[in-house]
Amino acid sequence: MNSLRWPQNARCAVVVTVDFNDEHGILTQEPRIAGREKSLSVWRYGAKRGVDRVLDALEEFDVRSSWFVPGRVAETHVDLVQRIDAQKHEIGNSGYVCEDFDTLTLDAQKDAFRKGRAALAHALGRRAQGFRSFTGNWAPGFADFLRDEGVTWSSSWRGDDLPYFHLPDTDAALAAPRLVELPLHYELEDEPYFAYNLSPAVPAGQPRIPSYREVLRNWKHDFAAFLRFGLCFVLRLHPEIIGTAGRIDVLRELLTEIRSHDDVWFATGSEMAAWWNQNVEANEPGHPVEVYARHRREEA
Repeated sequence: MNSLRWPQNARCAVVVTVDFNDEHGILTQEPRIAGREKSLSVWRYGAKRGVDRVLDALEEFDVRSSWFVPGRVAETHVDLVQRIDAQKHEIGNSGYVCEDFDTLTLDAQKDAFRKGRAALAHALGRRAQGFRSFTGNWAPGFADFLRDEGVTWSSSWRGDDLPYFHLPDTDAALAAPRLVELPLHYELEDEPYFAYNLSPAVPAGQPRIPSYREVLRNWKHDFAAFLRFGLCFVLRLHPEIIGTAGRIDVLRELLTEIRSHDDVWFATGSEMAAWWNQNVEANEPGHPVEVYARHRREEA
């Protein structure tokens, strides 16, 4: 059992994250949707209705969250992005058009990051501290690049129930500020439960759209376990999915359950990364992220 104590003597930490991708995320996953207005409208719904519903729910429960916005969305929905910012939510970088980093070279990944960062800076007047790779992966050397660019945290990878540090890929980066990862779990996302399009099929093979009651039950069950073991519960939402008229109450009921406990610390990604950097000296011995990073360095 984790013996870590969070700020305010909390037993568990909660970080709510939201991916505001508009149509770009689905176009990366399923390029055949390009030009199909009916299908694209499923994902454009987030900008029309979902963002406001999610913001209202977060305000109701006094939760500050971290949103990831690709640069193209910051350009096309600048008013919404500025509204999210005005309500004191954090906004992080997600590339320019939710690029599939699996298909890009390191230099192309850097270009996508820079283009997204520039669009966000133009909309908000400052640089983002957080980053999320849409597909979760990146090339060796990209973590060092993020550090050099002033990024303090990522929420892209998986592999743990607590934050961890990315080991530098080169000796030259050993003295750089540490990059904190806030790991994700598929079961703590809305997309694996609810994403759906009839034609072309999303997900491939179909069907999906489970019972709202059972998804809420899953999330409550996971939160209870994270609370019991003193872990960091990272929720990943999408306004076009959780922000429908019916599903928004799934989020509201989950937040009701979490707020019923007085030993939970809600944090933005940047707040979590800053606290982790100040209070944790290193990854646990034998952490997989270090084992594989060292293996890559030995092979280089």
